Formats: sequence, structure tokens, C-alpha cells
Amino acid sequence: MSMKKRVVVGLSGGVDSSVAAYLLLQQGYEVIGMFMKNWHDDSVTISDECPWIDDSNDAMIVAQHLGIPFQAIDLSEQYKARIVDYMFNEYQRGRTPNPDVLCNREIKFDVFLNAALKLGADFVATGHYCRRGVAEANGHTTYQLLAGKDPNKDQSYFLCQLTQEQLSRSLFPIGELLKPEVRAMAKEAGLVTADKKDSQGLCFVGKVHLPEFLQQRLGPRKGKVVNIPAEATSFRNGYAHDDLVALTTPYTMAPEAGNVVGDHNGAHYYTIGQRKGLNIGGFPEPLFVIGTDTDKNIIYTGMGEDHPGLYRQGLFVPNADEHWIRPDLQLAVGESRDYMARIRYRQPLAKCTLYKRAEGLYVIFEKPTKSITPGQFVAWYEDEELIGSGVINA
Repeated sequence: MSMKKRVVVGLSGGVDSSVAAYLLLQQGYEVIGMFMKNWHDDSVTISDECPWIDDSNDAMIVAQHLGIPFQAIDLSEQYKARIVDYMFNEYQRGRTPNPDVLCNREIKFDVFLNAALKLGADFVATGHYCRRGVAEANGHTTYQLLAGKDPNKDQSYFLCQLTQEQLSRSLFPIGELLKPEVRAMAKEAGLVTADKKDSQGLCFVGKVHLPEFLQQRLGPRKGKVVNIPAEATSFRNGYAHDDLVALTTPYTMAPEAGNVVGDHNGAHYYTIGQRKGLNIGGFPEPLFVIGTDTDKNIIYTGMGEDHPGLYRQGLFVPNADEHWIRPDLQLAVGESRDYMARIRYRQPLAKCTLYKRAEGLYVIFEKPTKSITPGQFVAWYEDEELIGSGVINA
């Protein structure tokens, strides 16, 4: 008789991971449930509600119901060092990090994966809406990260920093299902999480009100909001030619190009494309953040959805921040290739061309793209497969 393969499933206390565990049992795996506790830092309160205790209880009840061993693992120290501190540093530099992408790269598929391997696991599994494919290339196995079957829930973007090694050890049991099917399956299996609302906010931390969270560490700094008219010359930097540097250089903005229209509490609380939280009225159309200067503590805004300052033709990823899930498809210096890309979760994929140069990767979109935000991740796809990703530098 062959030994069953052992899988440690990350039970978050939600319906998706509960059904993932249920499906793995059906498929004949030996399943262990593990809850990751990632947060308990009272020096930075997240909010008065602390859902992780409820989530941990729900995860335990699901494990008992399925008859699988369960344990909770405290990863809060690693989480603080690798996620929270990184986020504060990025915000301080006027960049906008993506905690979910980082949490998967640094915690779930690293610290958690290693803890699972210590338990003798063959695989870890999560409730992500994505799929793993296998391609045979030049006589050896290459793993593919594929979009989830549910077009409304595809979460491949959040896993855009995974490696071949991590994918080789990962299972995504619900990737073939639609969300309503997952809920129906949970009901049928009698899982307590069947009707539980989806969690929002920081990966496994619960409800986060970001400005308050940041203010506790970064402290408010009063500064000016400068509104720049759409006609300003700085927005014409090179649609007509193919100079990659010009196409990816952020617009230069100076206070003298516009008018002071109000105050803010700190440029590092704001992100490109942001509309809420400015609290400046009296304009025919809403104002959007089109630039932040954390050194001079100035926020630049533009009026209306179509302001040219919101749109850019391309972005740049430095070598150190370039990542290929498919190393066999990595571009060599001087090469270029067409892909589809997105710069945020749930954004529709857009046509682009990647140009590899000595200093890094230029991603040039076919159509001007809205709210390109330093610190966020760009991910490029071929059909359903996520090929690689990078941190947007500019």
C-alpha cells in the first residue's frame, strides 16, 4: 500500500480554505490544518475589533468537523519584520506597497511552507483562486501559475512573486471552482464557514484603517495640496517617440505649475489615483492625487477622471525587482516581447511590450494606463499563465 501524500493546508477561518481542506481529503491526501497568527502588536493597534480570535476558532471547528489534526502557528514576529516594517518604510518613501503579494511571498509560501515541511509535508495548500499547471520544457518539469477559473475571483496576481521551488510544493484545490460552487460545497459538507463573509484588509490581519495605522508610526506632517491644470506642459513627455526612458519617467511637477487648494496631514498617506480622503470641495469634478513628494511634503492633484496626469504610457522595473515565475522565459538584455499585464488586482489585462535593457525592464502599454503607482507590482501574463512580475519603480 502506498503512503498517502501529506498536505498542510493554511486554514484562515474562511470558506475558501475550509473547502480546500475538504477537497484534499476527498482526493485522498493526509491533511493537517494550520492557522497562521500574524499579528499581535499592541504598540500599533489595528482596530478595536480583533477578528483573528474568531477566525482561529472557526478554523479549529472546521478541522474538528473534518476530523483532521489542527495547530495554530504564531508567525507574528516574522510578519512584523518582513511585512509591517517593509510597509512603513515604503510609505515613508512615498511608495505604495501591496501587503497581500508580500504576505504570500514572505509568509505563506516561505515561513509557513518551511513549518509544513518540518511536519513532513509533501505540499502546502491554500484557498487561493488560482491553479497550478505543469509544463515539460527541455526534458525537465516547469510549474505554471494559472489564473483561477472564476473570472471575478482570480487571485493569481497575489501570487506573482512565487518561485518554481514554491510552486512545486503548492496546491490550490479550489482554483477550478467558482465562488458560488465553493459556498454550496461548504454547505453540503456542513462547514461552519459556509456563509461567512469574505475577509477584507491586510493579509490575515483583519480590518485595517490604513491612514490611522500609518499615522501611529509615521506621525502627521501638515503640507500643501497643489492642483495642476490639465493643460500644464509637464504632461507631454513623449507619446510620439520610442525613447523608453522618456516614456517611463514620471511627470515632473512643481508647486509653481498649479495652485494651492488645501492642506493635508502627510504626503506619505496618499497614493497615486486616490480620490477619497482629500476632503477638498468646490470643484466641478473630483480631485485625484497625481503625484506625491514626500521630501517636500507636497501632494499634487488633478481634476477629473480624464486628467492627463493620471495616465502614463509605461513603467520601469529595476533588475533587483524583476521576477520570473518562468525563468526559462526570462528576457535577455536587448530582447523584447509582447504580453498582457496588470498593475493591480482585478484590473483587466492590458496589452504591453516588455523591453529588457541593462538597467532593468521597461513595460510599455499599448494605451496610456491609469494610476501607475511606485511600490505596487506589475504582473505579465500569456493567456491564462502568469509569467513574471516586478515592483514598479517609476
